[in-house]
Amino acid sequence: MSGDASSSAPLQGQAAKDGGDRAGSVKQQLSRLFKASLSATVPDEPNIEPLVEVCTAKFGDYQCNNAMGLWSRIKGKSTEFKNPNSVGQAIARNLPPSDIIESTSVAGPGFVNIVLSDKWVAQSIQQMLLSGIGTWAPILSVPKAVVDFSSPNIAKEMHVGHLRSTIIGDTLARMLEFSNVEVLRRNHVGDWGTQFGMLIEHLFDKFPNWEEAGEQAIGDLQEFYKASKRRFDDDSTFMEKAQKAVVRLQGGEARYRDAWKKICEISRKEFDLVYQCLGVHLEEKGESFYNPYIPGVLEELSNKGLIEESDGARVIFIEGHQIPLIVVKRDGGYNYASTDLAALWYRLNIEKANWIIYVTDVGQSQHFDMFFSAARRAGWLPDSNGNLYPKASHVGFGLVLGSDGKRFRTRSSEVVRLVELLDEAKSRSKTELQKRLKENGKIAEWTDEELEKTAEAIGYGAVKYADLKNNRLTNYTFSFDQMLNDKGNTAVYLLYAHARICSIIRKSGRDVEELKKTGNIVLGEPDERILGLHLIKFAEVVEEACTNLLPNILCEYLYNLSEKFTGFYSRCPVVGSAEETSRLLLCEATAVVMRKCFYLLGITPVYKI
Repeated sequence: MSGDASSSAPLQGQAAKDGGDRAGSVKQQLSRLFKASLSATVPDEPNIEPLVEVCTAKFGDYQCNNAMGLWSRIKGKSTEFKNPNSVGQAIARNLPPSDIIESTSVAGPGFVNIVLSDKWVAQSIQQMLLSGIGTWAPILSVPKAVVDFSSPNIAKEMHVGHLRSTIIGDTLARMLEFSNVEVLRRNHVGDWGTQFGMLIEHLFDKFPNWEEAGEQAIGDLQEFYKASKRRFDDDSTFMEKAQKAVVRLQGGEARYRDAWKKICEISRKEFDLVYQCLGVHLEEKGESFYNPYIPGVLEELSNKGLIEESDGARVIFIEGHQIPLIVVKRDGGYNYASTDLAALWYRLNIEKANWIIYVTDVGQSQHFDMFFSAARRAGWLPDSNGNLYPKASHVGFGLVLGSDGKRFRTRSSEVVRLVELLDEAKSRSKTELQKRLKENGKIAEWTDEELEKTAEAIGYGAVKYADLKNNRLTNYTFSFDQMLNDKGNTAVYLLYAHARICSIIRKSGRDVEELKKTGNIVLGEPDERILGLHLIKFAEVVEEACTNLLPNILCEYLYNLSEKFTGFYSRCPVVGSAEETSRLLLCEATAVVMRKCFYLLGITPVYKI
């Protein structure tokens, strides 16, 4: 086996080539203009990357911040420039002609402020409406990624920790897929290990004819697991039998393999109920899949001098860590580290992934830090953490807490079952929806199916958004009352806001598809321009959320979009106004962008309330 798949290099050219008709984000388009300007301004200073950011002050919409850094590089050399401001002036002067920029100004130590052309902003929005939101997908510098998420353990209940991994992982996968990255969604289930010895032995003891009894023999898998665990802890004879059963299973004995397959199958059905509710798609490649690759991978690492003997175990010593990474236990068995190394080898060499992303709780940060360090020592990953590929990232997340500030559990201190939690979210959402419709006299206009689907969209959407809107590294408090509130930064508020926009368009009686072809957007009022500017920042927000692996960046954008639309709608009359056509198109563009945000967050939009 060889780990030479990692030709450490940036992949910028690949991304640009695959961009197709996409121009990239506004920031990327401006960066291309400034790159040309920088080459003309300082031809003797090659490879200067443009520093373009959104302008926070009132001097412009965007800003180029290269002048000060450039000045520190060129002062003292023979140069025409006297100070950073003169460098900024030259950068502004050397910009190629472009429809994007209305005007530039230079402030302080050479900050180049850019005001975008209203006409260009309006045309960009109109073009998106005609060609589809896909033309606003960002251009990322990575062709293929693995997102490893959810990953529950067979025979154990999925709990709120798995909920976070599943929701965050799905959103990251959706954002990367939208950005035209090929994404391998991997469910690295715990389907191989010592717990199967006790489960299989318990099954054989209690149900000698388990093949005929099938699923009835096992019944509730969680209760079955607990019963076998009690026996394992209390009965030394049973423990011994269970340990021998693991050896027989791993040795490939047919009867044990069949029982293992049956247990996995039952567990998988329970997981699938949750994935169905959440609308999440994964391809399972569990621990057992990588098991055959472990010996070859360990041999390669051993040949490279990474593996050493220590206290009867085989380990890899990692600089900066007192304890080593154990890859073969004293009893000769494998563990998480050996499986993870084999999985990473497979993903790099067989699946040829450029970016491998692991979504687990922050409690596993040390494991990933050590495991990635071992991969760098092996030459599988580049030493630098910069823009070199292939790369591996751990997406850590905090705990879900109850109202008491402790880990979220049921009253009997049990871990909360995910299916029950989602059912309750839907049930509460339905109760609130029915109450609202009765109060406004619209309940008769709704079919049972519409009620059911809307309650589901709002209930499941509320759970997802409450999680995703927080920085994933922080703990968050689970509260149905807060997440189902229709005011503030909640999915309910945002879904209702989207439905109201759809209602405005419906009430106009105009054919929006026709308007897209024949009408024009004009950003005449300040609130129209504010909304238009926010809309065209969509691509760079998705890009930033992908690059930093932070879904909350997209949530913040979506909430701010809704707020900016409210400002526009309250001060710019739509239906019946002289600007009706233009403003209806702005309404439609807002709805289209909101729907794409919902999709990326795994939330189903609502069209009527």
